[in-house]
Formats: sequence, structure tokens, C-alpha cells
Amino acid sequence: MIATIILAIGFALIIEGLVLALAPSRIEEMLALLASLSVESRRLIGFAALVLGVALLALARALGA
Repeated sequence: MIATIILAIGFALIIEGLVLALAPSRIEEMLALLASLSVESRRLIGFAALVLGVALLALARALGA
């Protein structure tokens, strides 16, 4: 269980690191876009990401990963 959590955190850091290293100006654009959205829109995007993440974890677990 702990190994899976460490693996997931590692993958997240790799993806975030790649984005920051390869496209730092795009990050600034995305942050500006997020700042222009209403709080309700940001909350909805966050909730959708949460639901998608939970669904992906459930799918991975069902597939035996």
C-alpha cells in the first residue's frame, strides 16, 4: 500500500516536473486563465478532477494493478 502511494506521488512529480521544465510559459498562461475564472468554476474543475482521479484509481484497482 505505501509503495503504491509513493509510486503515485513519484509519477505526479515527474509529470509536473516535465511540464515546468518543457513549457514554463504555458504554466503562466494557465495560471492566468485559472485566475480569471470564478471561484465556482475553479471549484467545479477541482471537483471534476477529483472524481476523474478516483474513477481512474478504481479502474486500476479493478484491473488488478
